Amino acid sequence: MLDPVLVEVTRGGRVESRHAGAFAVVDAEGGVVLSAGDIERPIFPRSAVKVIQALPLVESGAADRFGLDDEALALACASHGGEPRHAAVAARMLAAAGQGVAQLECGAHWPSHAGAARALACTGAEPSALHNNCSGKHAGFVCLACGTDTAPAGYIQPGHAVQRQVKAALEGVTGFRLEEGSHGIDGCSIPTYAIPLRALALGFARIGTGHGLEPVRAAAAARLRAAVAAHPFMVAGSERFDTRVMEALGARAFVKVGAEGVFCAALPELGLGVALKCDDGASRAAEVVMAGLLRRLLSLGEAEEAVLAPLAAPVLRNWNGLEVGRMRLAEG
Repeated sequence: MLDPVLVEVTRGGRVESRHAGAFAVVDAEGGVVLSAGDIERPIFPRSAVKVIQALPLVESGAADRFGLDDEALALACASHGGEPRHAAVAARMLAAAGQGVAQLECGAHWPSHAGAARALACTGAEPSALHNNCSGKHAGFVCLACGTDTAPAGYIQPGHAVQRQVKAALEGVTGFRLEEGSHGIDGCSIPTYAIPLRALALGFARIGTGHGLEPVRAAAAARLRAAVAAHPFMVAGSERFDTRVMEALGARAFVKVGAEGVFCAALPELGLGVALKCDDGASRAAEVVMAGLLRRLLSLGEAEEAVLAPLAAPVLRNWNGLEVGRMRLAEG
């Protein structure tokens, strides 16, 4: 089954590029409300499922044991830009568990936020694992290990108690069985499991409503959503899609990007979950599709529409600031 074209890129009045993909909008009972393309083919959700991966941190009591506040919980769900505030909160999470940056097993890279990278370079310092976009998630894993009296070393391995709990949470929330040994390796070195878009969307409908989840898990999901709604900057950062959307919509939507053109969302007031994948891995196209779906599904006020509309049809400019083209949802 060939996935349909979801997004077109224009230049000079002509279509220059096309992005094909698939999406599923599912209710908490598993009913498909809206879809396009192959939603049964398993795809790697990558970082889009960080809120599910953070559930054991809250469910286990580790978050309370170490006094993790809403900023820290939001960072545990984040793919951040490595700005100073992100790195500082990750360091604070580790310190609460009596650990330091050396305990992180995600690897180091320069901040993806250009300003933060320039500022760091100007000090003559090198980036650390705190600047890794996944440092909050990994700090959460360290806290989970320490909070359950487990040695954190090797927490990225599929057989470690931390990853076993994460895998169980993914299975429990999405209802999709993850076969042992079926995983790939994510960019931050933890296991990543392929899951169909339909199951991912169901999982996010459950994250948004608590329906179909045990009370402890439903409460953990609600707590993480509230933390992100209170601190959307922590989930992504300055001028990032996720942060901009959740600053505008607040608790009405939880949205989370994943690498290679994946996006997921929970829409609590509608009881819906959304999962999408652009076949060519283009994040720019995934953002347009997600913005378009949010505009279609939610009743937006004027201020909300002012944020979402440009994200659904972004203007493309060259280095001189001249408009050279646009992106748009494909017709139909």
